[in-house]
Parts: sequence; C-alpha cells; structure tokens
Amino acid sequence: MAAAAALASAVNSTVSLAYDVYSKVPGAAVVYKYVRESHQNDPFRTLVELVFIVVMAWYFFNNKPKSKDEVKLTEKEIQELCDEWEPEDLVPPLTERQNSELENMAVIAGASGLKVKLADGKERLNFASNNFIGVMNSDQIKEKAVGALKKYGVGSCGPPGFYGTLGLFIQFVFETLNLLATKPDVHMELEQSIARFLGVESSIIYSQGFSTISSVIPAFSKKSDILIVDDGCGMAILKGVELSRSIVKFYKHNDMKDLENVLKKVHESFRKKPLTRRFIITEGVFASYGDMCDLPAIMALKMQYKYRLILEDSLGFGAVGQTGRGTPEYYGIAPADVDVYVASMANALASSGGFCAGRKEIRLSGLAYTFSASLPAILAVSALEALKILESKPSLAVQCQQNAIAMRDVLQKAGVPQIRVLDGFPEAPVIHVRLAPRLVSTRDEEELVLQEVVDQCIREGIVVTRAKYVESQELNLPPPSIKIMASGGHSKRDSEKACAVVKDAFKLVLKAHRLDAKSQR
Repeated sequence: MAAAAALASAVNSTVSLAYDVYSKVPGAAVVYKYVRESHQNDPFRTLVELVFIVVMAWYFFNNKPKSKDEVKLTEKEIQELCDEWEPEDLVPPLTERQNSELENMAVIAGASGLKVKLADGKERLNFASNNFIGVMNSDQIKEKAVGALKKYGVGSCGPPGFYGTLGLFIQFVFETLNLLATKPDVHMELEQSIARFLGVESSIIYSQGFSTISSVIPAFSKKSDILIVDDGCGMAILKGVELSRSIVKFYKHNDMKDLENVLKKVHESFRKKPLTRRFIITEGVFASYGDMCDLPAIMALKMQYKYRLILEDSLGFGAVGQTGRGTPEYYGIAPADVDVYVASMANALASSGGFCAGRKEIRLSGLAYTFSASLPAILAVSALEALKILESKPSLAVQCQQNAIAMRDVLQKAGVPQIRVLDGFPEAPVIHVRLAPRLVSTRDEEELVLQEVVDQCIREGIVVTRAKYVESQELNLPPPSIKIMASGGHSKRDSEKACAVVKDAFKLVLKAHRLDAKSQR
C-alpha cells in the first residue's frame, strides 16, 4: 500500500509539474487545441505525426559525427602549405602553334562589312564573314538602328515573357491607360515579318544564334522521344540533342539510304512500345562541308514513317533560293511544309540571335527564350530592316549564288593538285578548301600550312579564315580547311579575284614547305 501511495504521489507531482510548464509556455494552448481537433478529425494523422517526431528525435540524438583523430597544424605549417599550393589552370595552356597564331592574328580596327580595315590601317576585301546579301555595315540599317537606340535605349531589360518584348509591353501600357492604340513594335513586328516572309503561321525569335537550335530541340523533344540526326551536323545541334535527353540515332552524312535503314530499324524496335514524338534533324546547308541536304528525299521519308522535321538553315536562309527563302525554296518546297524551321539572324540579316518558324505551336518556349534577356531593340530593328531589303531586292540572294558558283569554278580550275575543293552544292555560300589527303603527317602540320595560306591572302588584300571547331565537342571532327564565304554584295570580279589570290597563296606556301611536288596518287 505504501508503494502504491508513493507511486500515485510521484505521478501527481509529475502531472502538476508538466501542467505548470505547459501553462508558462507561450502558445501551448494553441498547440494543444490543434492536436486535439486534429486527432478528432483524423486519428491516423496524429499517429503519422507522432512517428515523424520520434524518427526526427532519434536522428537528431544519434547522428553524431564520429570522432576522428584530427591533425593539428601550427601556424607555420599552415603557411608553408599555402605557399606550396599551386592552383590548376582554368583552361589548358596554349600550345606553341596557338601562341604563334594568336600573335599573328589579324586585328580588325573598325566595323565589319564587305571591306574591313585592319590594325595596319589598310582595307581588305572581306570573304570571312557570313554577309550573304552584303548588308552588314549598311548605312540604311545603321540609320534605323540609331533611331531605335534613341527610342528604346541599349538593353531590353528582361526575358521576352516579362518586360523584354518591347512591343507587347508598350501596347499593354497604352491599352491600360486608354491611350491611342499601338501596333506591335520591334520584337513582335520582326516575328510577324519573318513568318510572313516564309509563308508560315508563326515565328519566335531568340537572342542568341547558337542557342536557338540548341534550345528549340529540347523544347520539343523530351526523354523517351526519338531523334534521327545527320552525323554531319554541327556543335549547336549536337548540344540541343544532348540537352533533350531523347533517344538518339545518327545516320551517315547526307546518305538517304542509311537514313531509311535507320528509320526502318527504329520502326521495328519501337513498334510495340508507347507512341512518342519523333524527329529527323538536319542542316539545310552544312557548315562543315558546304553541301546541302537532300530535302525532297527527307520529306518523303518523314511522311512515310510519320516523323516531324527540324531543319537548321542558318547558311541557307537569305543565301539559297530565288528569293533567299532558304533550302526549302531551292528544292521547290514550301517552308510551311517543314515542321520546325530554324535559322540564325547573324548571317543574312546582319544582326544577332535566331528564329524558329512554323505552325502556331512553334511558340513553345525554349530555355534560351525563357531565361535569357530579349534581343536588344537596336538589333531587332536591324534584322527587320535587313529582311525588308532582302524582300525588296531578291537579286542580292541570286548574286550571292552566282558569286559562289564563280568562286568554286576558279578554285576547281586552279591547277593545284595538292588541294581539294569540297564537292558542295555550287550555289551554297560556304566553300571549304582542304589539303590533299596524306600530304602532311599530322593535323597540326596541316593547320600550320593552312594558316600560312590565310596570312598570305591577308597580305595580298583578301581576308579569309580557317574553319574553326571546338574539337572535343564535334561528333565527327572535319579535316582542317580554309573557309571562304560568298556574298551578294561583292561583284563577280572581286569574288573571282579573291579565289585567284587564294590559289596563288596555296602555290607559294606549298612551295615554301616543299610540298608542291607532292600530290595524291
């Protein structure tokens, strides 16, 4: 009996103490009321919360760091370790060849255009820029750009979905204030003009050319979707394919039989699996080869196997076709029949950024559209004015094609067996000239010879360049080459003169390296 009385007394004391503590804790009554009502409404929830509290308490009291033998260093030892530490280079050190190239690189001292002034004060003809219709540094465009700069300032102050789409933002402000109605301005007008020019329902502009295609691909193709990609596509497409995390199959460059074989294999492998989105991805004019895709064959295969087509036509838009409407027009195909048409505005339109055109659904926003600032108004106006010039003077695109044909003709008849002019399409604006296979033993030697040819051309008044690649990011790294760009702004005589200078520079450099007697047998 005495033991029971003692136990009862202890319990009463504990309860009294707990009640006193409970009464003094701020908000305790609120917590109690919450627990009581919660338990009445949902007893299972009380059990879950109790288990959660127990688990957290166990984790907190048992997750103590294990004791380790710590090495205590003196101040002197710490200082010695700091003095001995050498940080690793953020980028690999330049090779001897790269240093030499950097030191001898031509420096442009002024605006780029059909002619450029170098640091030595002399003007040269420019065949290194993608200036297809010759409007780069145009006075007409500069006048419009200055007006846009005075009206809008320099930046666009945000992504397109926020404050970056100037026309939409201004229209919203005017309509909110019940002021005069405004027409879509700058960005929206450019998008509508591109769509109208191509004859498609809609277009969307991006502020970086490289990021356009690399954002468009993952915007439409997701994990478990299927991408069939030409293995001659460049780095921008490859990055977009990588970001999409889709199932990727490559077919041999411009090989339609291999494309059909890949499509057949995919069809058989995925016949019984859930239906997913499927795309064929190719370039219109291939940057690394100067040839064009067989678009009619691709269109037929995409229809047969029920695929959509993503066509990256940065080197075709403004340069190919009777009115500069790109690779589809060259083949007599309406751009509207291409599901997703993508091109840069840094080439023919002499501006920056890129666009994606097609049906209304094309406005699906990629990462570079959603999270990057809009194209500055000055560049949007410049692209719009260049598009108006192209639309009013389609002969500029035709002139670019005629110059490309003439330039290829001069190089192919150069009489230098140690060089190879790639068998691109005659009208394509990019021309690659390579050394014959096995003429030199290493890639570095080949690039050294080609760089000397470039330097000699610059001394003779013609600016050309070597084709440059991020070697670790290419699927199939193309051999080194000199890249020559045709332009409708140059005369046929200047274009032929430029290629004659390139031919003579090859002869001079090959002779200096004692390679003039070698040729591919």
